[in-house]
Amino acid sequence: MTTPPDFVHLHVHSQYSILDGQASIQKLVDKAMRDGQPGIALTDHGNMFGIKEFYNYVKKVKGKYKAQAAEAEARLAALVDGSQAPVDPAEIARCRAELADLKRKAAFKPIIGSEVYVARRRMQDKEGKPDQSGYHLILLAKNLKGYHNLIKIVSKAWTEGFYMRPRTDRVELEKYHEGLICCSACLAGEVPRAITADDMQKAEEAILWHKKLFGDDYYLELQLHKASVERANHEAYPMQLKVNEHLRRLAAKHGVRLVCTNDVHFVDEDNAEAHDRLICLSTGKDLDDPKRMLYSKQEWLKTREEMAAIFGDVPEAMATTVEICEQVETYSIDHSPIMPTFEIPAEFGTEEGYRQRFSEKDLFDEFTQDENGNVVLSEEEARKKIEKLGGYDKLYRIKLEADYLRKLTMDGARKRYGEQLTDEQQERLNFELHIMKTMGFPGYFLIVQDFIRAAREELDVSVGPGRGSAAGSAVAYCLGITQIDPIAYDLLFERFLNPDRISLPDIDVDFDDDGRGRVLNWVTQKYGKEKVAHIITYGTMATKMAIKDVARVQKLLLAESDRLCKLVPDKIPDKKLNLPNAIEYVPELKAAAESDNPVLRDTMRYAQMLEGNVRGTGVHACGTIICRDDITDWVPVSTADDKETGQKMLVTQYEGSVIEDTGLIKMDFLGLKTLSIIKDAVENIRLTTGRKIDIDDFSIIDDPATYKLFCEGRTVGTFQFESPGMQKYLRELQPSTFEDLIAMNALYRPGPMDYIPDFIARKHGRSPIVYDIPVMEKYLKDTYGVTVYQEQVMLLSRLLANFTRGESDTLRKAMGKKLKDKLDALKPKFIKGGQANGHDPKVLEKIWGDWEKFASYAFNKSHATCYSWVAFQTAYLKANYPSEYMAAVLSRNLTNVEQLTIYMNECKRMGINVLGPDINESMLQFSANKQGDVRFGLAAIKGVGEAAVESIIAERTKNGRFKDIYDFIERVDYSLVNRKCLENIAYAGGYDSISGFSRCKFFGVDQRDNNGVTYIEQLMRYGQRYQSEKNNAQQSLFGGDTGTTDITPPVIPACAEWSQLEKLNKEREVIGLYLSAHPLDDYKVIIRNMCKTQVGDLDHLDELKGKEIAVAGMVVAVQNLTTKTGKPWGKFKLEDYNGTHEFALFGKDYENFRKYLFSDYFLFIRGRVQPRPYNDQELEFRITSMMQLSELQEAVKEVHVQLAVEEITRDLIARMGRSVKEAKGNTLLRLNVYDRQAQVSLNLFSKSYKVSLTQELVSFFEDNDIKYTVI
Repeated sequence: MTTPPDFVHLHVHSQYSILDGQASIQKLVDKAMRDGQPGIALTDHGNMFGIKEFYNYVKKVKGKYKAQAAEAEARLAALVDGSQAPVDPAEIARCRAELADLKRKAAFKPIIGSEVYVARRRMQDKEGKPDQSGYHLILLAKNLKGYHNLIKIVSKAWTEGFYMRPRTDRVELEKYHEGLICCSACLAGEVPRAITADDMQKAEEAILWHKKLFGDDYYLELQLHKASVERANHEAYPMQLKVNEHLRRLAAKHGVRLVCTNDVHFVDEDNAEAHDRLICLSTGKDLDDPKRMLYSKQEWLKTREEMAAIFGDVPEAMATTVEICEQVETYSIDHSPIMPTFEIPAEFGTEEGYRQRFSEKDLFDEFTQDENGNVVLSEEEARKKIEKLGGYDKLYRIKLEADYLRKLTMDGARKRYGEQLTDEQQERLNFELHIMKTMGFPGYFLIVQDFIRAAREELDVSVGPGRGSAAGSAVAYCLGITQIDPIAYDLLFERFLNPDRISLPDIDVDFDDDGRGRVLNWVTQKYGKEKVAHIITYGTMATKMAIKDVARVQKLLLAESDRLCKLVPDKIPDKKLNLPNAIEYVPELKAAAESDNPVLRDTMRYAQMLEGNVRGTGVHACGTIICRDDITDWVPVSTADDKETGQKMLVTQYEGSVIEDTGLIKMDFLGLKTLSIIKDAVENIRLTTGRKIDIDDFSIIDDPATYKLFCEGRTVGTFQFESPGMQKYLRELQPSTFEDLIAMNALYRPGPMDYIPDFIARKHGRSPIVYDIPVMEKYLKDTYGVTVYQEQVMLLSRLLANFTRGESDTLRKAMGKKLKDKLDALKPKFIKGGQANGHDPKVLEKIWGDWEKFASYAFNKSHATCYSWVAFQTAYLKANYPSEYMAAVLSRNLTNVEQLTIYMNECKRMGINVLGPDINESMLQFSANKQGDVRFGLAAIKGVGEAAVESIIAERTKNGRFKDIYDFIERVDYSLVNRKCLENIAYAGGYDSISGFSRCKFFGVDQRDNNGVTYIEQLMRYGQRYQSEKNNAQQSLFGGDTGTTDITPPVIPACAEWSQLEKLNKEREVIGLYLSAHPLDDYKVIIRNMCKTQVGDLDHLDELKGKEIAVAGMVVAVQNLTTKTGKPWGKFKLEDYNGTHEFALFGKDYENFRKYLFSDYFLFIRGRVQPRPYNDQELEFRITSMMQLSELQEAVKEVHVQLAVEEITRDLIARMGRSVKEAKGNTLLRLNVYDRQAQVSLNLFSKSYKVSLTQELVSFFEDNDIKYTVI
């Protein structure tokens, strides 16, 4: 068998050529290696998105083969020298062959490149279609210089040249060509385009220009794609034949070498159809569209043999690809941390001054000894450490930063701890500062403390107390980065920075939602917009998305597509959730994959191939890069739209999980809504009481009202403690210390939650608190002997077995991630160390076993402590300033109607009235008034802008409350308040307190007038004229100084009143919910007595399985539809007080119940929760009966009222008599009068009066705490 010639693919698109390439990087590399190819290039369209993944994967695989080669080499040596006997005579030959194969694979080269778009003119030209794309051109990095130049070209194509696509131009190529290899690309390249247009002069001009620029590194590219299936692109092949013929002639004429490529877009031939469907998605076309874009379906990663079969007549073109691969140097794209430069005041010191003051010997000793001046490294280890930190030149900068960091830390320590530090505090700070310095990170902490200081002091932004392991740093606490004293709460620094493993610090910072953007802008302004960037994310096709996408282009019925998606489980036991596993797990999916229906079968087949493919890019929610240099000096960038400003922002092309390998420093700027709530609540308190409270004052930690709130489980609206399960455990625990809350926060998660009952029992003495070894009490006392935190494991390993700080963190990580090798290595050390301290090895074995079981659940105490403090702050505000706090909670949840409803109900439970908007009392958002009520904000009304509201509030503040509607209209600023604004305030009831008439009048046209102008328009014209004449009178030379006018205000119109439902619907349209009343209020009694299930509960059917249930609500949306087979069906949405649910009706159910499918119908629905007929793993609510609530109300036979004899007064009897008379109806009224002490009751009923369950009668019962039931 003839060995095929060597070949390297130099034109390859992965899935990062988004919605154009269908090849995973891993599969491309694996196939190229298997085929014996010496390398492979990655050349995605206009980007370098996949380069870091490509580089990392090749490095990982080569590392594996290098290790295997070393083993094979050792085995071969042993066979050759006779120290190991061969299994058979051929083993040495086999071993040599295996070694050669492993060495070849270990030498595999990843060639970094991109297929760029070159603008036809300059990349700054952006006028019309000719400028929207550009000529394709392949660029490959020959060395590290070429890699950095490629980054510059690709990045500037995004930041400066983007016009439909990222475009570069010839000027940029001239500027950054060094170290780059260039190929002429596909038919869309400049030279092939000119040839196909028969413009040979232009083709030659382009060849000569590129050859002059790139010299021998410029190549002409041959491609040949002869389609072998009918539904494919057959036009490209004859064009390629023509282009290739001329390229070969021109190559010979101008001394340019040829290469052959295959323009790879997918891995294997059988991926062609899946790729075809991907192109349909990209272009928005259906599969059967006769005019859609087609590929030749030959663009797979062909083997050496397949390429030789195509280009056998030009063997030199194949050989040249290998020569190019050999020219490409081996280089690393990773880098040690590139710390941004923090500007240190010159009066403190300068690098130049430090060079004069300190010798290299001074630096060597300082950076290689421990914090106490002890020599801890050998000469060789010390030398390597100096090199790793960047050499002595870099050390002068690090020392300057470290000394300035020490100054700021000690200044902060005196504020935090007092002038005289304890030995423990001094020792801890010295240790941390030394680690930060010798790891090279003092600049990082200076930058973080600086932007946090700016946030608090300059930008009025709330900053969280810390999050994650950074809260374990006492230096961070002294700098104001965190707000919890780590020494007081046993939070560990090495949980954050382990001196035994060099890893970048990672401080995540919470800012209030409104202020996060201001902090980012401050950082960008300080360090330069070219040095600050966000981090890209890649959205992939998940299982259901892959099914939906393929189904759409194949025109599979939408109902069938939905059915398939619903069959995909949320998780699969002991297996990863993907489509192949789901097909094996769910019989219905397997049946679809094996179906006789080709459309259904192909949908499943190609969805499996496309699953996981990159579908688009996004921006990391909080990750931000701050660099010492322009970011494009190190990694490529693209652009994205800033949602807040609408401007373009820089985004790295490498994602967050790999970006730090390149040396860039990542910081997370997070927006935390709770901080905004706390800030709003503090402002509300200032407005209502005049008191400015310091919510960061830690002395509130002993507040009894707050612990009472936690003990009673009244935590709805607080941070992290508001779930029903948490409320239950809080009532059982009865927390009395902050440590109790930290522990509950850590335990309330899947896994550790099983330990909560024992934790509670130990606190209350129902279970004994036992320590395996008495000294363990030191670190387990606060958690009643239960190991809750990772930090406890770390501290106990030191206490019991003398582990170092670094070893204890390694243990924590090994246990948390179940790293068996590391655990096996550490266990003997733990047993031995424990025995040396006099502990029983059997007990030590038990402790180790307990830790192994629980450590994977154990939580980061630093994070739990910080977030428990935020939770405590919210609970403190709720307990002590309930209306001010709930107003803030409501304001920050305005767009989430479901949450808003929960918090409105909580206000009601707390006895806080939530009042509608009022022109004389409302502020911008929800606010509290002096009576303890919460008032709806004017800016929360749709169509009422903040500027308009601020002008109304300013006028009210300056000149007093508005006396009536005319006074308001005369004083409002019409340059800011328009008609829409005035109308929506009226719909919301904002004028109710000053108008004296119903809302409908504002929109009425007077029946006595024929001008057709609404009252609100007349009012607005009146107000504008009034202000105009008032201004004229004040400015007139003879107008005197009264400034009064004599204009007749418009008359209130005589017009029809709105129904209650009409009024409420209009109110809801502008404020998002029913506030003054609810349309269902007339049926409240029926719903309360007949429906134990709320509409929202139907979203969680598992809890209702097998039950007959009833729900009630108002129909808010209806769709009467027809299936593709012409059968009618329908959907309707039902809403009750707390949520909505959509129902679908088919077949006979639709026929039977369609008479009820009308908007604003009030329905009572009975049904059963049962398995779906075609999928018994899913549940459905099957409707069995439906009726209008009005019919049900009429069917109520009796109302039973219970009255305690001691509560009956003459006044109560009189008021009850009036209410009963007014609620005349057909329902029998029964009274049960009882005496608790005498245990006597008397049953009565009214012969004279029968009642109707009106809203007024129900309100009377409820307002007077009278119990009642209906039958």
